This record gives sequence, structure tokens and C-alpha cells, in this order.
Amino acid sequence: MPTIALFSSTFTNEAEIIGELSTLTGSQVISEKDIIIDASSKYTIDKNKLEQTLYAKMSVFNQFTLEKERCLAYLKSSLAAMLAQNERCIYNCIITLLIPARVTHVLKVLVAGNKEQRIERAMATGISEKEAKRLIHKHDAGAFELTDFLYKKEAWDPSLYDIVIPADKTPTTQAVVQIILENLQKSAVQKTESSVQAIRDLALAAQVELALLSKGHNVEVAADNGTARLTVNKSVLNFGKLESELTEIAAAVGGVKGVEVVKGRDYKTSIYRKQQFELPSKVLLVDDEKEFAQTLSERLISRDVGSHAVYDGQQALDLINDDRPDVMVLDLKMPGIDGIEVLRQTRKSHPNIEVIILTGHGTEEDRKACMALGAFAYLQKPTDIEKLSATIYEAYKKIAASGKMAPSSSSSSRNGRYG
Repeated sequence: MPTIALFSSTFTNEAEIIGELSTLTGSQVISEKDIIIDASSKYTIDKNKLEQTLYAKMSVFNQFTLEKERCLAYLKSSLAAMLAQNERCIYNCIITLLIPARVTHVLKVLVAGNKEQRIERAMATGISEKEAKRLIHKHDAGAFELTDFLYKKEAWDPSLYDIVIPADKTPTTQAVVQIILENLQKSAVQKTESSVQAIRDLALAAQVELALLSKGHNVEVAADNGTARLTVNKSVLNFGKLESELTEIAAAVGGVKGVEVVKGRDYKTSIYRKQQFELPSKVLLVDDEKEFAQTLSERLISRDVGSHAVYDGQQALDLINDDRPDVMVLDLKMPGIDGIEVLRQTRKSHPNIEVIILTGHGTEEDRKACMALGAFAYLQKPTDIEKLSATIYEAYKKIAASGKMAPSSSSSSRNGRYG
């Protein structure tokens, strides 16, 4: 019997649908939690980090850490293993979006309800209208973030599924289940050798991607009957050299029979950069002088320091709660929440973030106050960029030596042009 992969918008009776399908078909239910636990155990990675990869907004530092790509490859590997080992199963939740279209014996189903209906169903469970809207928005935003990252498509795009069932036009659980069962009988979703091979290729592609990411290479990876196809979407000064290095890495992965390296359709839009995971990659710049902060970020990136800029104290405090940097470079004089208050709150809530003060208006009393609050260093504008870079490196080394790097990064990275 074909496998079912069901993804639904929140508050569309998804639990009842899956329960009835499981009873009628005798199928085991495999949730994204099961796959997350498997990947966490297999690759020794925190379960929360894997869950955040599926639902949370992508880190502003991801271009330097490649954390999202790595975590998705872990999940694809575990998902492929489960698809290969288990038949008569129902996979549910957002993890099903990782199953490629070539795996045709998995019936991919979307059950989608309109927002008004979902709010009503949520409120019927005792949730307030405000909370219902918040939960629905959070779930939808997470789903759209993932499908945009994977496919450049919206989460409800029909092309991602075999069938789409509108919950508002299919009023009962029994009716939804009946539609799914009818489609399970169609010849298009029966197991074939090519569909089984697609699962093996999914597993192989995940391993190749992990091998490449470990060496700092971020390219599109697909596999077809054991041949790894690597697509480079950014222009490179020496494509032949890059091709040779990518081929060597991919060919060393067990099960790879051949390697193809091709240029993608977006090849000339930007410069290919190879990540080397040894230098600062999560530095937050906080300065209300927007042009200065942007220019400083660009100059730091050119010196192998991955950075992101925000322009007031509140933005900084909001960001560190969800996307913690390793080092913060902080201006003192800003409208609203000033630098000293940001420093005070940061040291209280996130004591592992090292804070470097960079100000053009500070006094000796300010310097003493900042150092007493736990600032790593106090620098005056204008400061030499090399001095600032060196100070950031020293702060990073202190954090690395303590073993208290930000939880969303297993290491730091250097962002340099490949050539």
C-alpha cells in the first residue's frame, strides 16, 4: 500500500484525519518529532535546533554558518532512512515537504482551510481569538519560510502536492479521509523501482550535501541513480578549480557512482564564496548611524568576519532573544534604549555574548560603567578597522575557549571569495 504524507494548515482537524486514516489502513503514524529524534541521535545535534530549522525564521547569520542547510540535510537523511525501512505509514506535519516529487509511491496531501474557519475551530477549543490568530500566523509563516527556502514557492502551492483538499469545502473528517483513500488506489502512486530508487537518491544527496557543507561548500545537490549532480548558482573566478574540488569531495561519499558539476540559471547573479569554519561568523553591529553600520558590516565581512547590523537598542534586544550572536559591537548614544542599557540587559539575559563598545561620544565615566557591567572592550570612534577586527577575534577566542558559543552555530566561519 502507498505511503501517505499529509501536511495541513493548523486547526483543520488534522489529528482526527490522521487518526481515522491510521485506523482504516492499519498504518503507523510517523511524526516530524520521530524524525527529529532520529536525526538528533544519529548526528549528535540538539533537537531544538532541528525543530527551529523547520519552523523558525532563518538566522540573519546563516549565510556565514550554513546551519539551516546542514540541519535540513540531517533531517533528509533520517527521513530517507525511514521511508526505505517502513511501509504502510502516514507521515505528517511540515517534514513531509522534504519528500521529493520523484518518490511517487508516497501520496503527498495538503489539507488547507481558510483563515476564518481555522480561527473558529481554534476558539472552539477554548483559545482566545487573539491567540488563535497568533498561532495560525506563526505556523503559516514557518511553513512559508521553509517552502520558500527549499523551492521558492508558497507553502500552499498545489505543485508541491499530489492532491489538495480544501477543508472549508470538505466539511467532515470522513469526507477528507474518503478522498485520500480513493487517491491511494490510483496506479500513479503505486510503488515502482524508480520511486524506490528516488528514496535511495534522497539519502545519497543528503550525505553528499553534508560532505560538501563540512568543507564550506554550499551548492544545490541532487542524485539520480547514484550520480550526484551539483549545481553552482553563483559565478566563480575559476570554475574548473571549483569543479575539481567539488567532484573530489562528492566522489568520496559512499554510494556515489559519478559526479556532475553544472552552472545553474542564476550563475552570474553573485560571487561564489566558500565557508571555512574557523573564524567569527555571528557578530551583531548596533548603531543608529545606518550608513556607518552598513559600511562597517561590509568592511568586516571583507576581513572574514560575518556580521549583521541593526539600528537601535530595541532591535538589538529583540534579535538576541531569537537569534543569539557570539559578539556584539555596540554604540552608546542612540535614541530610545541607549547602549549602556542594552549592555546591562544583554549581560543579564545572555551573559555569554561578548560586548564591544564602539562610541564616538563616550566619557571616561561611561568607559568605567561599561567595563563594570562586563563589556569585553571599550573603543572610541573613529577606530582602525584592523584594531576592531582584532578585538572581535579576541572576544570570539574567549567564547570558543569557554565552550559557550551561541547554540545556533556549531562553529564559526570565514566568508571568502573562491578562486
